[in-house]
Amino acid sequence: MKKAVNIFAILDELRNNAEQIDNEELEAVTKLITEAKRIFVGGAGRSGFAARGFSNRLMHLGYIVYFVGEPTTPSIQAGDLLIVGSGSGNTASLVANSKKAKDQGAKVATLTMFPENTIGSMADASIKIPGVTEKCLGQEGSAGTVQASGSSFEELCWITYDAMVMDLMKITNQDDKDLFKRHANME
Repeated sequence: MKKAVNIFAILDELRNNAEQIDNEELEAVTKLITEAKRIFVGGAGRSGFAARGFSNRLMHLGYIVYFVGEPTTPSIQAGDLLIVGSGSGNTASLVANSKKAKDQGAKVATLTMFPENTIGSMADASIKIPGVTEKCLGQEGSAGTVQASGSSFEELCWITYDAMVMDLMKITNQDDKDLFKRHANME
């Protein structure tokens, strides 16, 4: 068997980047989740795929959750939470959604490389995720990558979302059997 060198390069990069994530930031977003009446999750492109996976897990945990942009997503209101995954923190549609959420009295949380940018500056909590995308090459704080631009951020978002799911399972006293009861049965 020949070692899959690129896989280990990616894992090494993710491990190094994960060292830069502050667990207190994860705890702050997790707390907002536990306090929210309903949860709305948004993201664009590949970051949106990771966010969709998180919204699915929140549903498995029994939360009332919607992915922004789906036809069945209702209006956001006071008492709700919007969680946005955005590498740059400046994606126009996600900025507009964050402003709408704040205008309606909802809270906003974000996973981003740049919490000082537009979405992070209006967020009630943010998790700084290291990475690099074409939109932010050369900006202060953007890390290099062994992968295609954007991949390390998206992968680390997915892992960060799953880390919060682990905490939420403990907080809600649930295990895999409880989550599987809510798993899709019409596929």
